[in-house]
Amino acid sequence: MAKAAPAEQLKLLELQGLDARLKALSNRRRSLENDPRITDLEAALNVANGELGAAKLAVHDAEAELKRAEADVEQVAVRIEKDEARLNSGTGLSKDLVALQKDIASLNKRRSDLEDVELEVLERLDVLRERQAAQQSIVDDIQGSFGGIRAELDAALAEVAAEENEVAAKRTAFAAGLDTGMLAVYEKTLARRGVGAARLFHGTSEGSGMQLSPGDLAEIKAAAEDDIVFCPDSGCILVRSAEWV
Repeated sequence: MAKAAPAEQLKLLELQGLDARLKALSNRRRSLENDPRITDLEAALNVANGELGAAKLAVHDAEAELKRAEADVEQVAVRIEKDEARLNSGTGLSKDLVALQKDIASLNKRRSDLEDVELEVLERLDVLRERQAAQQSIVDDIQGSFGGIRAELDAALAEVAAEENEVAAKRTAFAAGLDTGMLAVYEKTLARRGVGAARLFHGTSEGSGMQLSPGDLAEIKAAAEDDIVFCPDSGCILVRSAEWV
């Protein structure tokens, strides 16, 4: 059975306190890293960005359609201008001039139709641009919320990291002054059980929170003061003191 002086065993409680604080800080860090607000905002941002991409594509397609409509109107306008110049010159046979007048009338009708198409596309483009701007605003709002929460979490994580470093340094310095054999038993127990040491307080193991059976208590009381004894339920080292009987 491993042994250590009672006064030395009492130091395990302080070491366990430091380890408990490190564990709490680790849990706090994991909680911050997995904050559900970030997950929810990331999901919302993915959806919003997808809708923004679709809105941008719709605007792009409408802009291309508008350019084609403008080009069609311009092309017809150029033909009308040329035909009117020929008609106004008065050169050519009368039947040709009559045919030219009919062509101009047809072209004017064609230009009117194309201008209607151009106007319809322009109106649709205005709506699509407004929709894109509204969707961009949604994305900006989500990103703003994301940035605010991220900054809040980063600040909290920095505080946790600073305290972890401080406690870890204190733990290292404190452990260096402990009985090496006892420390080895403690470290092994901590790794296996999650708790390295706890008080045996008025017959109750603070490692398990359970009252020990009369048989287990009798066995522990029979052990020498420098024997390292263990909780039969949690498996951690039980630190004894005459004050806690």
